[in-house]
Amino acid sequence: MNAATLTLAEAQRDVRVAHAGGGTGMVVSGLLWLGCGVVAISAGPRAAMLANFFGGMFIFPVALLVERLLGRRGLLSQGNPLGDLARESAFMMVVCIPLAFVAAMVRPELFFPAMLVLVGAHYWPFATLYGMRLYWALGAVMIGAGFLLAWAGASVATGAFAGGAIELAFAPFAYAALRRELAPVAA
Repeated sequence: MNAATLTLAEAQRDVRVAHAGGGTGMVVSGLLWLGCGVVAISAGPRAAMLANFFGGMFIFPVALLVERLLGRRGLLSQGNPLGDLARESAFMMVVCIPLAFVAAMVRPELFFPAMLVLVGAHYWPFATLYGMRLYWALGAVMIGAGFLLAWAGASVATGAFAGGAIELAFAPFAYAALRRELAPVAA
C-alpha cells in the first residue's frame, strides 16, 4: 500500500485485517487480567499488580504471535499512517500506568479499577484506528466498571477478574465484525 494514496477507510481496513479486528489482542489481554485475578488470590495484591505490569508488556507480542499462527500477517502494511496512532495509544498507556500504582499506594484495591479506566480510555482511539464503534463501547464499559468497582471498594481479585471478563466478552464481537466484512458477497 502506498501511504500517499491510502484513504482512511483503506488504512482502517488494513488494521482490521492485520489484527483480526483487535479480537486477538482482547483475548490475550483478557486472559492476562484473569491470570492477575488468580495471582491476587494465591499470591496477594502486590504480586497481581506486578503480574499485570510485566504481563502487559507482552500483550502485543503474544497477540502478534497468535495472529501469525492463525494466518494473519499481524503487522500493518508499510506506509499505513494509522501505525502512528497505534504507537501513540500504546505510549499513552506507558505514561499513565504509574497513576494506577499511585492509587494502589493509597488503597491496593484501587489498582485494577484504575487500570480499567486507563485501558478503557486507551481503547477509545481504537475506534478511529480500526474504524469500529465497538471500541467506544468497550472503552465505556471498562471505564464505567473501573469507577463502579472503585466506588464499591471491590477486592483486588474482583477488579482483575472484571477486566478479563469484559475484554473476553467483547472479543467475539470484534472477530464477528471482521468475519462479516471478509465474507464473500452472495451473488
